[in-house]
Amino acid sequence: MLYIIGLGLDEKGISQKGLEAVKKCRKIYLENYTVEFPYSARELEKIIKKKIIPAERGFVESDNLIKEAKKEDICLLVYGSPLTATTHISLIQEAEKNKVKYEIIYSASVLDAVAETGLQVYKFGKITSIPNFEADSFNETVKENRKINAHSLILADIGLDFNDAIRRLEKTAGKDRIIACSRLGTKDRKIFYGNINELKNKKVEAPFCFVIPAKLHFMEEEVLAKFR
Repeated sequence: MLYIIGLGLDEKGISQKGLEAVKKCRKIYLENYTVEFPYSARELEKIIKKKIIPAERGFVESDNLIKEAKKEDICLLVYGSPLTATTHISLIQEAEKNKVKYEIIYSASVLDAVAETGLQVYKFGKITSIPNFEADSFNETVKENRKINAHSLILADIGLDFNDAIRRLEKTAGKDRIIACSRLGTKDRKIFYGNINELKNKKVEAPFCFVIPAKLHFMEEEVLAKFR
């Protein structure tokens, strides 16, 4: 049996159902290549009371998990919600092909927590990301969202420096105010709202993301004002 379990956004975010599944498993893998965790694996081990095995991209994308799940109960722990990354959907496809039983256990993700900015979630358009190398394809997604008056959620790739990300957003945002979110869903969460110059050199820890707002509803404006 293969369990793919969402961890939520802080070390205590795993659900009771997720904890019960972990107890059944002989091996506990932690996917560690799609996000910079706001806590350590050791802190998570204290919560789940089991030893964690780090899982790199190559291991997760191979057939190793499927082979092991044929023989015994194992789980893959995923930060946030378990099916945000396409790799994990591919795991389900492989499990079905190989007649391996699986269960998905959901939890909160950044897509839930970004609502704390005050922006209405149904007004978001396509989600994009800034990679940790020089590329600006995310600009095209923002342009598409602007055409339909939709907010743009921009995730930061693992290893990306905040000030480097701000520099690369300057062309897209111009003089408009944007939102920078750090460690949403944790006790250390921070939300900033301002133009590029106002956001430069803010103390922002990973994981972080940005929102380029579209036209704001007056209620959205009221909530955002407190983050300026």
